[in-house]
Amino acid sequence: MKGLDKMAIIQWFPGHMAKALRQVKENLKLVDIVLELVDARLPESSRNPQLKDLLEDKPSIVVLTKMDLADPKETRKWIEYYESMGQPAVAINSVQGSLKVIDKKIKEVLAEKLANKKARGILSQRIKVMCIGIPNVGKSTLLNHLVKKNVAQVGNRPGVTKSQQWLKAGKDLQLLDTPGILWPKFEDPIVGKKLALTGAIKDTLYAKDDVALYEIEEFNAKNPQALIERYKLTPETLELPTVEVLLEITKKLGFRDDYDRASERLIFDCRKGKLGRYTLDSVPKDPAKV
Repeated sequence: MKGLDKMAIIQWFPGHMAKALRQVKENLKLVDIVLELVDARLPESSRNPQLKDLLEDKPSIVVLTKMDLADPKETRKWIEYYESMGQPAVAINSVQGSLKVIDKKIKEVLAEKLANKKARGILSQRIKVMCIGIPNVGKSTLLNHLVKKNVAQVGNRPGVTKSQQWLKAGKDLQLLDTPGILWPKFEDPIVGKKLALTGAIKDTLYAKDDVALYEIEEFNAKNPQALIERYKLTPETLELPTVEVLLEITKKLGFRDDYDRASERLIFDCRKGKLGRYTLDSVPKDPAKV
């Protein structure tokens, strides 16, 4: 785990993330509700604990993005789990039908507040919404879809959005976009591997073979057929030590002994959904662990 172990000492927490964290704290008082975007493939691992702590009593909705890449059964379990814990949650495909789903959920959560405004004769139902989350969780893609314009810069890599901006969505929503914010240290190295595998961490900050080995172990445990079909392996191959499986995949890809190149291919195949839909986080049996 040489790459991710290094992350404990590498200064990878950029200045713009620290600044954005301060701005989120300052602007919370300006908004009615917060959309906390997480990756449906790793709902809890992609929740920034610093952002969770900031929200306190502010109404919020956990929005599981990229549901089209996640295991649908696991996504349903996560939605049910959050709701059972009193945390409103929805799952979306960031480019299809998101506005109606999110608008409905926001008004459901703020129903009492909106009713009070109406009773006091306040006709405007404009709702100010803050969107927060880690890098590359799909915020900009979602926002562009919600406002029906390419107003938020999009990129399949972390750190694209560098500033905050207000955007209008539909009749009632005013959205505050914020840059993706990671926390400076992962207490659990497995969380770091999950984030690296799904693209939340810049590819220069970890050893690709470490992450590829984790990927092989994960799929071998949950969906070995995906590895067999994608890389033309045999079930017997998957019984070998994980390092040997990686070497065999390297040969099957025609990369000879260039396992770094094979590791990169494994990672990008996973991100693009070429190994099928998957979820790395399991709903905990003990609620105290979340």
